[in-house]
Amino acid sequence: MKPENIISKNKPGTAREYASVPKSRLSRLGQLGSLATRVAGSMVTEGVKQLAQGNRPKASELLLTPSNAKRVAEQLAQLRGAAMKVGQLLSMDAGDLLPPELAELLARLRAEAKAMPISQLNAVLQQEWDIDWQDRFQNFSFYPVAAASIGQVHAATNWQGEKIALKIQYPGIKQSIDSDVDNVATLLRVSGLLPKGVDYQDLLEQAKQQLHAEADYQLEAKLLKQYRQLLAHDARYVIPYVFDELTTENILAMNFVDGLPVESLTNQPQHVRNHVMVLAFELLFKEMFDFRLVQTDPNFANFLYNEQSQQLVLLDFGATRAYPSRVSEGYRLLLSAALHHDKPAMNSALRQIGFFSQPITASQQEAVIALCLEACEPIMTVGEFDFGQTDLARRIRDAGTALSMKENYWHTPPADAIFFHRKLGGLYLLAARLQAKVDVGKIFSPYRLQG
Repeated sequence: MKPENIISKNKPGTAREYASVPKSRLSRLGQLGSLATRVAGSMVTEGVKQLAQGNRPKASELLLTPSNAKRVAEQLAQLRGAAMKVGQLLSMDAGDLLPPELAELLARLRAEAKAMPISQLNAVLQQEWDIDWQDRFQNFSFYPVAAASIGQVHAATNWQGEKIALKIQYPGIKQSIDSDVDNVATLLRVSGLLPKGVDYQDLLEQAKQQLHAEADYQLEAKLLKQYRQLLAHDARYVIPYVFDELTTENILAMNFVDGLPVESLTNQPQHVRNHVMVLAFELLFKEMFDFRLVQTDPNFANFLYNEQSQQLVLLDFGATRAYPSRVSEGYRLLLSAALHHDKPAMNSALRQIGFFSQPITASQQEAVIALCLEACEPIMTVGEFDFGQTDLARRIRDAGTALSMKENYWHTPPADAIFFHRKLGGLYLLAARLQAKVDVGKIFSPYRLQG
């Protein structure tokens, strides 16, 4: 195949920044060390300026200046991989663990990923397939349709005329996960952003395990097929199928599925936005209580919506987590008890899920239960819950901050809970973005425990 047949030209206004992915552990550690030095230098400069003006700034205020936020986001975006993901696991997934300013800083990374240069991409494809890999395709676009933390997605067409989405992993990501997680956690700790009393080692180990799973595209292909079977009789959902002959541990080949990004539906009629969120919440409860298998990544980019068929398209299964019946039934009890404000039953459910395994005072315990009741408000509401007219996200964040600051409760939740709350919280955010009105209690009712 001639080169001109495989290169798709960039459309006007679609220029993307390219940056090589540093592959060696030493180069990645060096970049993080350089980042720490530059951030520290900026803190000193800003501190001197503030003191000269008669102010006595806190260290966290100096660290979280716009210039430092930009430095951190840009550096972690270039490293990609676990360096990008660990901050999200420490902030979004455990929202009461870090200051909201840092969570906001790290959230910027979702849109910061840069594509790898064509030369580096070509080297990956030659390694995974062969030197004549172009012969497999009628067309191949070197311009990625998406670039994220672990890999980027390219469109291609095979000789049968089938359009294919190729998820291609950045080189060296798999080998850098453990060191990246440790290095970024160290950077956050020495910066003073992680409270000294927090025991987050178990969370970091869980993050490493999750990231290793996400970096195994053969595993994701297996999970994708499993979800296709689980949802085979529910035509409201679309899941791509796998091209096994093109899929490797570092390349996942799927049929290309069209649809609108869900976050772009804000101008759609109310019933469309409501329908999308009904599908998303129904799926989440099916996952936890029927499948006991939950795709835990709430990234909006993992969902598309097909206007014509009114189907929800599910794209990414790398962050899928199996849940033991003990935890699944614990959540069924927790949500059912919350409907009746049955705090003793909620306490029992939380213990079954894995909370309160460390020493805890009565007031701390009460605060955790109050936080759960706050988070269950959409399920407890009779009729439709209006996500567009609520300050629920702020109240949950404030309750989490009060729990850690006023009650001095810094224990990290069990990993199973963190990943499930990550997904539930992500759906709340999406529903708020779409200003959807959803009867969440009705959706949960088939799973509700009686009595």
